[in-house]
This record gives sequence, C-alpha cells and structure tokens, in this order.
Amino acid sequence: EMDGFDGQTGVIVIAATNRADVLDQALLRPGRFDRQVFIDLPDLKGREAVLAVHAKRFQLGASVDLQRIARITTGMSGADLANLLNEGALHAGRRNRDKVEMSDIEEARDKIAYGRERRRAMDEEDRRNTAYHEAGHALVQAVVDDGTMPVHKVTILPRGRALGMAMFMPKKDILGYTKARLLGYICTAMAGRIGEKVVTGDVSNGASSDIKQATRMARQMVCEWGMSDLGPIAYNENSDTIFLGREISRNQTHSDETARRIDEAVSKIVSEQYARAEKIIADHAEAHRKIAEALLEHETLDGVHVMEILKTGAIQTPVVGNPVPALNREPDTTSPESGTQSAPSPA
Repeated sequence: EMDGFDGQTGVIVIAATNRADVLDQALLRPGRFDRQVFIDLPDLKGREAVLAVHAKRFQLGASVDLQRIARITTGMSGADLANLLNEGALHAGRRNRDKVEMSDIEEARDKIAYGRERRRAMDEEDRRNTAYHEAGHALVQAVVDDGTMPVHKVTILPRGRALGMAMFMPKKDILGYTKARLLGYICTAMAGRIGEKVVTGDVSNGASSDIKQATRMARQMVCEWGMSDLGPIAYNENSDTIFLGREISRNQTHSDETARRIDEAVSKIVSEQYARAEKIIADHAEAHRKIAEALLEHETLDGVHVMEILKTGAIQTPVVGNPVPALNREPDTTSPESGTQSAPSPA
C-alpha cells in the first residue's frame, strides 16, 4: 500500500521504534519509510515545560521548584516526568497532605533512580563507616567541582543495595566532558574509600562500585578519547566474536605490548586521582569529620550544608527532617554494598 501501483492521496504512514538500527533496509528505501525523524529526550528547558503541563493536575505547595526538578531529572522522558509527579503525589497522600511539596518529589525521584528507602538495622559502626565514606565523596566533589556539578544531597539512608550515597546535580545539560572534569569525577569516586579508611584504618568492599566506575572512566579516557600519554589514538577492546554459533574468531586490534601500556595508563590515572583525593581529605580533615558527624545526627544533608561546613566550619541553614534512630529500624538480612555515589557517566 505504501509503494504500490495505486497511490493513496492524503494518507501519511507513520511508524515509531526505539531500534531503528535493526530495521530491514528494505523498509527504509525511497517510497517507504524513507524519512527518519529522531526525537531525543527533552533537554533542561524541555523537561521544565513538560513538568509545567503535568503539574496542572496536582495541588503543588509553595516549595515546589519546577526548574530545580528539571535539573535533577537529566535523562528522563516525558512519561518518566509524569510518573515522577504521580509518585510525588502518592508520597504526599501517604502523609495526609493536601499539597505536593518539593520533599515529596525529591523522595519520588530518589525512589525511581536509586530504589526504595530501606530501614536497615545498622549498628553504630556501620553507620559511622558509611557516614565517613559518603562525607569523603561529598567533600571532594565540593572541592574539585568547576561549578557545573555541585553537591545536591548526601545521605546514609540505605536505598537499593547502597548503604548511602552522595548525589550531584548538574546546573545544565552537560553535552561534553573536558579532561579536567573527568579527572575530577574519578577523584570523587576514589574519595569514599579514603574517607572510610580515615575512621577505620582499613578498607572494605563497600567501594567496589566506585572503583568500577573510576576504572571504566579512566579506560575510556585512554582508549576512546585520547586523554593519556598514549596520544589521540582509539584503541578498541580485544574480543572474541562468535560467527553463526560455530566459529570463534579473535578480534585483536592491538598487540599485547600496547595492551600493557593501556593498562599502565589507566592505572596511572586512577592512582594519581586517588592520591589527589587523599590530599584533599587530609587538607580538609576537620570539614570531613564535621560532615560525617552531621550525617550521623541528621542522616541526610543538602549540598548547601556541605558547602557551609566547608566554608564556615558549621551548618548555618536548618536541616529539614527528623532523624530516625538506627536501633528502631526494621532488620534487613541482605548484604548490600556501601557508599554508592551518584555521578554522571559520559559514556
């Protein structure tokens, strides 16, 4: 009907897919689906406009800031944003409130992005280790940030498999990453392990996700973005390719010696940023301690509280919310990682 002998005037055939790359080319030749329109996820202004439309369905409190919500929802689609407001309204309803407040939407966003809050039976040692771990992330990010990714929130309340997390909020949609900015992200990722070591004198498996994230980013800097001493050369990973389920061929794009040099370059980047994070935490040891102690008292701090401690040595803005005593939490027998941080992935 689309490309036959008899034409249909006034009829436009439209199709939608999330995987245009796997469509049969016969469907895409002239006369058929020959025009492709790529619709990307909404940018900052687009998210704010979408939120404004969906927000008309709800009674919003004075604390709700749609622009702020748009900033913390990078990567969300229109449907995701609608669901976010619905979840926020449900959260407000559970607390017998007539209006949806910013705290409801923040809770909904954290639930969607990181998982439901779990009231674990954490002893004081676990809480203290987690607090110093997350304080390390927050402190180092506050120091190395170039103004594009300030600390949004840091918490020791468990979500998903994480015992706590530090969250950072971009001031705008980030379309590209400089070498300095990427090194800062790796430095921040390493800071949790260092912060934990300050109080325990030892290291744990709680920083495993941080290490994976830092290593992956460092390898991309070396192999994909030419940000190492190896120069602006793209090195693809050596891999095994299965052909028709029978033959296995080795797809080797560089020598073993080059692979060794790549590993050395990756190790150098991570090691240097680890040392950089160690120095930052040592130079701001008192601020690190105060952030951790404030987390033990309040469980969740906003980015403004972290900056106040860093600049003045004390929290000036009241901390909203009442802490829940750790010993009164419901026990949870799972074994999650601790100290997972929220950081952007340029991949």
